[in-house]
Amino acid sequence: QVQLVESGGGLVQPGGSLTLSCAASGSIFSINDMGWYRQVPGKQRELVATITRRGNTNYADSVKGRFTISRDNGKNTVYLQMNSLKSEDTAVYYCNADVVRRRYASANDYWGQGTQVTVSS
Repeated sequence: QVQLVESGGGLVQPGGSLTLSCAASGSIFSINDMGWYRQVPGKQRELVATITRRGNTNYADSVKGRFTISRDNGKNTVYLQMNSLKSEDTAVYYCNADVVRRRYASANDYWGQGTQVTVSS
């Protein structure tokens, strides 16, 4: 089995910063893309940022220039540095990973349990 465990969420004032971490563990041969998504009540989960194993990144327009995604392949961990936070960034943030569990096997999608980020004064 594979587990994704997020950490780093919390309450922050507008304009502040937070860093989220997500560590993957379990039966892992390699991890392809990793990413962060977010969801607010009543809305669909939306992409925040993704990063390939080689470090190519993709961001939602709403976070470009404010958020930075990075990863440590040796630790199977992905990070999301969030700066200049706004109230509209308030959401539950979910980590996602495309995991290959054995050599020559196909990849499967895994999700973390989510971590709450609240931006409020």
